[in-house]
This record gives sequence, structure tokens and C-alpha cells, in this order.
Amino acid sequence: MPFFPPKLESSFLSLITLLAVTSLFATNCTKVEPAASVEPTGVRGVWLTNVASDALYSRENIKEAVETCNELGFNSIFVVTWNKGYTVYQSQVMDSLFGQSIIPDMEGRDPLQELIEEAKPYGIKVFAWFEFGFASSMGDPTGGHLIQKYPHWASRDSDGKITEKNDFQWMNPFHPEVQTFIKSLVSEVVQKYDVDGIQGDDRLPALPSNGGYSDFTKNLYASEHSGIEPPTYAKDFEWVKWRSRKLSLFLEDLVIEVKAIKPDLIISMAPSIYEWSEENYLQDWPKWLDMKLVDLVIPQVYRYQLDSYAFEMAKIKNEQLGFLPAESFVPGVLLQVDKYNPDEALLDSFIQTNRDLGFNGEVYFFYEGIKKFPDYFKKTYGKPIAFPTFTTTSTKFN
Repeated sequence: MPFFPPKLESSFLSLITLLAVTSLFATNCTKVEPAASVEPTGVRGVWLTNVASDALYSRENIKEAVETCNELGFNSIFVVTWNKGYTVYQSQVMDSLFGQSIIPDMEGRDPLQELIEEAKPYGIKVFAWFEFGFASSMGDPTGGHLIQKYPHWASRDSDGKITEKNDFQWMNPFHPEVQTFIKSLVSEVVQKYDVDGIQGDDRLPALPSNGGYSDFTKNLYASEHSGIEPPTYAKDFEWVKWRSRKLSLFLEDLVIEVKAIKPDLIISMAPSIYEWSEENYLQDWPKWLDMKLVDLVIPQVYRYQLDSYAFEMAKIKNEQLGFLPAESFVPGVLLQVDKYNPDEALLDSFIQTNRDLGFNGEVYFFYEGIKKFPDYFKKTYGKPIAFPTFTTTSTKFN
């Protein structure tokens, strides 16, 4: 210890004591605010269909479905709005073009409006899911009533037949009349209904890569390639890219149109896994993210084993999300198809993989599956958490 003369030492010790008392007084008198707790947010969603489910076939069933979702901790419903070549809402567009305002087995009702009215009191977000997208029919080689009335709307394969894949027949998404038709359906919903968002999937915007050989599309391609027609090999790299770019531009036009109607509308897309999605359905969805067209992307990570699921999830996070914040990515999880349901241990592993990667949500295909796991979802999700606030496309499209 250093030596101080007696008087200097006394003064020095008095100073030290004063400083200590002052510090203690300041500490005791300063109000220390507790750290603010941040409530978790996340998308906990489910697809609601009119196939393999009776949930939409009465108001009472819709009420039960909404109550079930709320009770099991879900905060969002992606409800089918367009499939089988018909709308699942009362459409003036369909009535004017085809004389049928709603899918025939739901005449006299408006399931979309009923669902909105039941969901809003619970704070459950409602997304209009345009499931069929550019598909015209399923299991009908003529293309169904859409193509029968407007044959020039058909997409064609290299043999001149209506484009078909997995028993779906397709319209030509590059034809301006078809584009206007689909945009008019989406815009109609946004204009008429209090939906929180819209959703496309692996059929919007999309086309099987064996399509694109109608006279209209071949002439369009030739006009941009010094008169050269497209390659006969459907998966030629540049031919795939040309078509996928056209679909991305269509999506941009669609987003601009619906954002003009409702600027805070959430744009959600549920494509297949990339790169498979582009090679097979011309969906370059990482490009959509780069173009800032999408608020919420829900790739269909439909896998039956944990290792393949974890592989795809890591690939998406590390290679494909780009600027998109974690809250804007939610994996689509397969919960039921035909007689298949995962067991609870596999579900646990899927969810834990998501959390380990920093993702706080899932969207399940489909509603009938969650009814088979009531105790599981009550335990895993509990009370519904807040749905995130999205700003991804707002700057560009306000």
C-alpha cells in the first residue's frame, strides 16, 4: 500500500468514502427498468379444402373448424378459393364469363364470407388460396368447361395436346386473356372480401415444363429469338428460364394490381421445393424473393423422413431465402394425405428442426389432419401466438 502523510491520508480516505456513499445513493435511487419481454410471433397455419373434407359444406362445419383451429393454437387459415375450374365464393367474374357464380355443390352460399365472419372474432388470419391456379381441370382430357368455351386458352405440349401433368390439364399462363382472367379473380376477392392475404401454390403462377407449345406461345418466343421457335426438349435450360421469367413478371403484375386495392395485403406463396419447382413447374421462387414480390413463402417441404426434411430445410435457409427475414419463411408440413399421417415423434422432430434453424411456425396440409392430433397440438402450440407483421412488399407497392 502506498504511503500518504497523515493529513493527506485522512483527506484521501474521506474522498473515497464520499465517492462510495454517492455511488451507493445513486444506485439505490436510480429506477432500474426491467427488460421488456417480447411476445413471440409466428405463423401457425392450416390449409382448409373442399376435397376430402366437409369443413366448408355448411356454416356449422365452418364454425366448428374455426373453433378447432383456435383451440389447438392455430392463428391462420389458408382457405381454398378457386379449384376444379370454379370459385368457392360468389364471383361476378365467373358468372359473366361462364354463367356460374360459384362451384355447383355450394350454390346459394358463400363459404369464403362465412369463414371470414367466423374467424375474425378469434383474430385468425384468413388467406384466399387460389389452389387451381392456371390449371383448368382434373381428369378431363378436354380441359373442362374453361377450355371448352375458350379453346385458345389451352396450353399445349410438343405434340399439340392440352398440357397435362399428374392428371391436371392446364391453361396457357402466357396468353394475355388467361392472365387477365386469373388476375380478375384474385382482384375480385381482394376487392370484395376482408381477407388478410392471398396465396398461390405450385399451380400459381406455374405451368408444367412440358407446356408452352401452343401457337401463341411459340410465336411469342420466336418474336424474342430472331424467329427461332422454342426447343423441342421441354427442359432445355434457356427455354425453362424464358418461361419462368414470364411467370415471375406475371406475378409482379398481379402483386401491383392487388396492392393498389389493398396495400397491406399479405402476399403468400406455397411453391414446391427449389430447384425441382423450376425444372418441373417453371417456378423460380427465389427470384420472386429477390424481386420482393412475396411477404410469406411456404414451400411444400412434404417429406416422410426426418433426414430428408432436415436436408431440405437447411438448404432453403442457407441457399434460397436471400434477404427474407426468418418470420417470413414457414415450411409446409404434410399432416395428412389419403391414409397417411405422421406419428407424433416425427412431428416433434420436424418442429424441433424448424426451431433449431430459427423458424417459429408451420403450415399443415391439411385441416382434417389436425383433428387427429388434438392433444398433441394443445401441448405443442397451446394458446395461439400473434401473427407476424409483414413489410416485405409494402415499400415497393404502396
